[in-house]
Amino acid sequence: MGQQDVQERLEMKKLGMEHLAQFNELLRYVFQVTNQDLQEVGWEEDEIEQAKRPVLRKADVVGWFDGDKLVSQMAVYPMQVNIFGEIYKMGGVTGVGTYPEYANFGLMHRLMRQSLKEMRDREQTISYLYPYSIPYYRRKGWEIISDVMTFSIKDTQLPENVPVSGMVERLDIEHEDVLKTYNRFAQNQHVAMIRDSLAWEEYWRWEREEMIAAVYYDEAGEPQGFMYYWIADDIFHMKEMVYLTREARHGLWNFISAHFSMVTHVKGKLYTSEPIAFLMEDSDITETIHPYYMARIVDVEGFFKKYPFLEKQADFHFVVTDSLLEWNQGIFHFQWDAGGNVVLGKEAHGEAVEIDIQTLTTMFFGYKRPKYLRKIGRIIASDATIKQLEKMIPNETPYFSDYF
Repeated sequence: MGQQDVQERLEMKKLGMEHLAQFNELLRYVFQVTNQDLQEVGWEEDEIEQAKRPVLRKADVVGWFDGDKLVSQMAVYPMQVNIFGEIYKMGGVTGVGTYPEYANFGLMHRLMRQSLKEMRDREQTISYLYPYSIPYYRRKGWEIISDVMTFSIKDTQLPENVPVSGMVERLDIEHEDVLKTYNRFAQNQHVAMIRDSLAWEEYWRWEREEMIAAVYYDEAGEPQGFMYYWIADDIFHMKEMVYLTREARHGLWNFISAHFSMVTHVKGKLYTSEPIAFLMEDSDITETIHPYYMARIVDVEGFFKKYPFLEKQADFHFVVTDSLLEWNQGIFHFQWDAGGNVVLGKEAHGEAVEIDIQTLTTMFFGYKRPKYLRKIGRIIASDATIKQLEKMIPNETPYFSDYF
């Protein structure tokens, strides 16, 4: 039996709750999740299947079937993120996988195209995903837009206490003050997830046991920051720290330093490319920065209609290449109507900026600046046009701490 015979009987269709067992079985095979792996993180043998019910219940999932057998799949969560203060609909890609005997049939390529088309129809003009292979997703139009920094600090390197007027309280991880503080943070933090119940479910999918929330309250009793942490084997582990004020940052680090006699090290993650060593009195700490999440512009025109440009520059045009989505291909010239809204023309005006969809995404997300991208050969443009792009795009550090 040849590939052509197999391909002729394959059918792409939506997944429903009746496909839950097959969806779970494919995920476990592709990512090689064993029962021992599940037990080591506190899951019972059948709990992962129950945990994936929200995917099929709330996500848009498409797959390829060989008869009644599910052989390839891709899920998209309906989510929202903050892009320089504008709230965008985002399609969160997860649950991607194909059985190896069906590899090299082009199944995932077609699933991605179909899912992206449906995202565009739902006005999800951008898509996020966690890349298990950066080169693979780059070829499909996604690009890195955020980092995660892991650090390790010895107990003797913990910062000195900084006087603050408020105090820290230890609370349940789902306390309303924690959720309220994160929401205030996300509404003002570029690239961050606006967490609804689905996003919080995914945030806690694999890490929940033993976790504590430390909330910093200012002098007026208002929560201004929080941290998720746990202590094990004489190590203080920080999952995430969020703060709205400098005072809250000092207060939370004071709380960490108060564990001096209890721990030998503090280890944690910060979802930023900005090192913390400079903030420490003893800066000789271990820091490692890794690429974290990737994003893709699904619909160039829809994305730019909401984009908060710093300045209006209209005497150049983009020549965009997108190997997967034809509606993103070609010329995009910026114009503004009387109300200040952007209108993308399809005629070439002014100088050209030659760019692919990956580079367009990371540039307008602010992860890498136009000048740098031109320097490494990802953009073809004149000096004058690069200066215009620098003026158009806000300059803020991306922050994304979720996982799905």
